[in-house]
Amino acid sequence: MTTDELTPGQLFSISGSYWQACTLHAGVRLEIFTVIGEDQITGDEIAQRLNGDLRGVKTLLNALAGMGLLAKQGDLYANTEAGKAFLVKDSAKYLGYILMHHHFLMESWSRLHEAVKSGSPVRERPHDDEDRRESFLMGMFNLAMSLAPRVASQINLESRHRLLDLGGGPGTYAIHFCLANPELKATIYDLATTRPFAHRTIEQFGLANRIDFLAGNYLENDIDGTYDVAWLSHILHGEGPEECQDIIRKVVSVLKPGGLIFIHDFILDNTLDGPLFPALFSLNMLLGTRHGQSYAENQIMEMLAGAGVKEIRRIPFQGPNDSGIIVGHV
Repeated sequence: MTTDELTPGQLFSISGSYWQACTLHAGVRLEIFTVIGEDQITGDEIAQRLNGDLRGVKTLLNALAGMGLLAKQGDLYANTEAGKAFLVKDSAKYLGYILMHHHFLMESWSRLHEAVKSGSPVRERPHDDEDRRESFLMGMFNLAMSLAPRVASQINLESRHRLLDLGGGPGTYAIHFCLANPELKATIYDLATTRPFAHRTIEQFGLANRIDFLAGNYLENDIDGTYDVAWLSHILHGEGPEECQDIIRKVVSVLKPGGLIFIHDFILDNTLDGPLFPALFSLNMLLGTRHGQSYAENQIMEMLAGAGVKEIRRIPFQGPNDSGIIVGHV
C-alpha cells in the first residue's frame, strides 16, 4: 500500500486496532469462554459465575459478541465453535496462553517510542514473574503444537538418533520429531525454570523414556553431549549477531561429522523491510532485549557459514507469520 492509497479511515483502523486485542485479552484473562463452556446462559449468570460487576461483564460480553467471538441470542450467550476449540481452557487446541503472552506485551508496546529513542529494552523478562513465565512458555507450546506435526512430517530424520532441541521450552518440537521417528531420542536444553513445563508436556505424550531435559544457559554455559541433529527454533531473534554466532558455534561443536543444524525463525527479506510480521517482530525484540532482532536469510546463512556449516539452504517451508527454516551440514 502506497501513501496515496492510505485513507484516514484506514489510519484510524490501524491506530485503534488494539481495542479489539484488549477486548479479546480481557475475555481470556477472565476465562469468560471457559465459564460459558458448552452452555447458553444469560449475562447475569455469567457475571455471577465470575463474581463480577454486572454492567462491566455485560459490556464485555456484548463487545465479544460484536467481534464474533461469542454467539448472542436475546440475553443468552454461548461460545462459537471456534471459541470452544481455541478459547476454552480444557480444549486440546487452547490458545489462551499465547494470547495472555500478547497481553503482557501490551504495556511495553505502549512505550515503543522510549525504546526507539534510547535503544534499550523497556519490558520485564518473562521468567521474572510466574504468570508471565507460564504464558510465555505455554504460549510457545500453543504455537508449536499447531506447527510441529507439520514440520516433523516434512523433515526426514530417519537416519538420525540423537536430537538437541536448543531452548526447546516445553519440548513441543522434540516431542513431534520423536513421534515421527521411533528411533530418535532427544534432549531439551533450556533454563532450569523451564523444566517443570517440559516434564509436563513430555509425560503428556508418554515420551519420558526418550526425551530428557538438560538445564543450562546456552549464552553462558557449554552444551553437554553429542548429537547428530540440532533444532534451533525461535532462538536467534532474542540475541544480537555476535551472540547468535557464538550459539551456532557451540551447537556445531557438539554435532557429529555429517550432523544437521536447523534454524527456524521469523526470516526477513534481505532488504530487511519485509515481510511485515518479521519487521514488526524486530520492534518486539527492541522492546524486550538488548540486542535481539529478526534476521534476514543471508544473515543467518552467513552465521552458519562462519561456524563451518556447509550445504546451507532454505527449505521450501513457510509457517505462520512468515517463519522459515534454514538447514546445513557439519
